Amino acid sequence: MLRARSSSEAHLYMDLHPCDCGGADFERRHHLEQHGDDLVAVYEGVCRGCGRDRRFEFVMAVEIPPPPPAYGGAEPSEIIDPGEFSEVADRFGRWAGIGLLNSPESEHHKYRGAMASALAAVEEVFKFIPAGQDAVPASAFTSARGRARYEKDPENFTREILEIELDITRRSLEAIDSVARPSGGADAAAG
Repeated sequence: MLRARSSSEAHLYMDLHPCDCGGADFERRHHLEQHGDDLVAVYEGVCRGCGRDRRFEFVMAVEIPPPPPAYGGAEPSEIIDPGEFSEVADRFGRWAGIGLLNSPESEHHKYRGAMASALAAVEEVFKFIPAGQDAVPASAFTSARGRARYEKDPENFTREILEIELDITRRSLEAIDSVARPSGGADAAAG
């Protein structure tokens, strides 16, 4: 059974594993079950693309997860590999970056959630670097998508490059936060 460190990680896993028809969108009904000592989160729903039933079961981590957008605690994911997290970081970062470049500062707050998610995904890639090493080992890439990303450019998974990516993403997030939020900014501040 899949082991998730948080509901955020479980949702990302479902997003990364589409239906046979290619659609990832389904209305996720959620409930918890006790299986022995394990708390199991069950997500069910019908694929909006083809109507197939979809079901995912995740054994949830015992420790309390960090708040979103974080995907988990100090240990690396067991269900999403570093290449997939890298792809997620790129996707969120690129979308937010394009939005920031093409909008006035007064609207930059709209991209905070995406940039925070990009930062959380980069932080996840770091968790796959073993202590005393300078890169994510090739053996950490367990999905076809992750292996392809690694094989295309293994240098992107070195500590040096990841630190640069982390710094750029943090600075982008700080720049968003430095712009005055619109009045009634509770919605804008949520990310």
